[in-house]
Amino acid sequence: MNKLSASAISTIDEIVKKHQGKRGPVKLMLHEVQHELGYIPFEAMEKIAEGSNVSVAEVYGVVTFYTQFTTQPKGKHVINVCLGTACYVKGAQEILDKICEKLNCKVNETSADGEFSIDATRCLGACGLAPVVVVDGTVHGSLTVDMIDDILVSAKA
Repeated sequence: MNKLSASAISTIDEIVKKHQGKRGPVKLMLHEVQHELGYIPFEAMEKIAEGSNVSVAEVYGVVTFYTQFTTQPKGKHVINVCLGTACYVKGAQEILDKICEKLNCKVNETSADGEFSIDATRCLGACGLAPVVVVDGTVHGSLTVDMIDDILVSAKA
């Protein structure tokens, strides 16, 4: 495991201090840490647990239960491919495979250049637009494999 920088530790300490003593702060702290650092390192979970008077296991349980949290740094651009039923039936697996091929990267990993992270999700709630891919928060619907190159190029722009 890599050591966190002094700046990252200071950021985590400030977030914990801001929420300490309040009711139900764990999720708020986790959101803020992820927003600031891009992920939630184990050291942050330990500090949040201590500041919230809960066990590290409880904080870890929250992190692993909610899919929006990640314990690994993500790439500059995050691609979420919906594999829910509607998207899957309309070709989402082929789209996911094409993205992985183009970026030479596996699902739930980050490309070697650090530009892209590829995640498979279950349902993004846009079934009427199936198949759907979300890139950096922008929804791309009614996709075909032929549209992948343009989406990747526009993400880098």
